[in-house]
Amino acid sequence: MSYELIKWVHVLSSTILFGTGIGSAFYMFVANRSKDTRDIYFAVRHVVIADWLFTTPAVIVQLLSGLYMVHMAGYSLTDLWILWGLLLYVFAGACWVPVVWMQIKMRDMARIAIDTGTSLPERYWRLDHWWITLGSLAFPAIVIVFWLMVSKPV
Repeated sequence: MSYELIKWVHVLSSTILFGTGIGSAFYMFVANRSKDTRDIYFAVRHVVIADWLFTTPAVIVQLLSGLYMVHMAGYSLTDLWILWGLLLYVFAGACWVPVVWMQIKMRDMARIAIDTGTSLPERYWRLDHWWITLGSLAFPAIVIVFWLMVSKPV
């Protein structure tokens, strides 16, 4: 495959990854602030689906296409901009994996609250706090990875 094609796939998957991530975060954050259990369930249910349909494949394509371009262009994995990009990518992923688990638990709690006519449990709001914290750590890491990909500082 040509470098240009791999680069296009890489840019497209980064756009899907970033766009789905920020869109999902926005809608779930706003729904949670509304405190309306039905709105919350709608948002978190679709965020979980979006993570499986868009985010997960984009995460995989990003890593594989990025590593392939590094190889094709003759860069070394020890070049500082690549090393930092990979470290920040892994860091963001380490924040994202528990967030996916939290979202599934939050979705299930919202469904139970709707089915039983009860309020969301305190555990839901503790998970919301950690969901925000981990997302707040991962977001700037991904922004820096974008900058590293574009600028390739020496």
